[in-house]
Formats: sequence, structure tokens, C-alpha cells
Amino acid sequence: MNIKDHIRGVPDFPKPGILFYDISTLLAHPDAWQVAMGRMAREIIKFQPDVLAGIESRGFLVTAPLALKLGCGFVMLRKKGKLPGETIRHDYELEYGTDTIEIQKNAIAEGSRVVILDDLLATGGTMAAGVQLLRKIGAHVTGAGTIIDLAFLPGKQRLKELDVPFTCLASYDD
Repeated sequence: MNIKDHIRGVPDFPKPGILFYDISTLLAHPDAWQVAMGRMAREIIKFQPDVLAGIESRGFLVTAPLALKLGCGFVMLRKKGKLPGETIRHDYELEYGTDTIEIQKNAIAEGSRVVILDDLLATGGTMAAGVQLLRKIGAHVTGAGTIIDLAFLPGKQRLKELDVPFTCLASYDD
């Protein structure tokens, strides 16, 4: 099964000139979603994770079923102010400004092997920030994964510079 057959391209979203790769069509197709999660599980298990960390919010859709399938814990990396209780945060630069990503304090034991996941890798800014946040709390980030990689953008290179191996199910060159 070709996973790309179940990913819809939406032109001019969220703004003119952008082609948005929409996984909702993949999620809506039970056989394709099952195949996608099976393939992701086979790739992610190679990183020997204790815990999977999902990036808000579409990353949660990938991470939760994989954590269940692999018998791993699941933690959420969220935007500032979205998690209850005490949090640890990491501020990072965007193309035009800054943002913050947080994790709940004590969500991951120091030294845990963590794989970070999202639906799509583009410039890699948020995923790199997630890696840095996880390292800040003492996690060992053993890998990263997405359903989609926009190979024409620098996301994979940013992860390579952080010495984080990356896997994906579908890569787009334009």
C-alpha cells in the first residue's frame, strides 16, 4: 500500500502558495491507518524507546497509538500554558519571532530513551526545540519520526546537526 495515496494535498492552505499535506484522509481510512501505524512501529522500535514524546497537536495522533502498540509511555510536548501543573520549558526561534514548548516536570525519568514524533517534518524548528527540551530534562533522544517529510525543507538537516536519527513514511520533494 502506498501511504501517499491516502494523504491529501490542499493547495493554498494555510496561505496562498502553500501546499498543505493533510493526514485527515489517512486517519479516515482504517486499513491505510493500520498499515501506517504498523510501518511506523517497525521503524520506531529500532530506536529502542522507553517513552514516545508527541508534538502538539497532530503529533499526538501519531504518538498515542504507537505508544500503545509498542508498550511505551507517551508524553506530550505542548505550547506554553497548555499543560497542567509544573512544567519545564524551552524557548526557540521561529522564522519571524519566538515560541515556547513545554513538558510536565517529572514526566520522563532522567536517562530515559525517548523518540520524538509529529505528523510532518518541514523546517524542523519545533522538532529541534523538542529535542533540546527533552535533553534539558535529562532524556536520551534516540530518534525522531513523522508520517511525512518535506525533503525540500531543512528539517532532516537540523535533526542531523543534533545527532538525532530520523525516519518517515512518505517523503515529498516539492
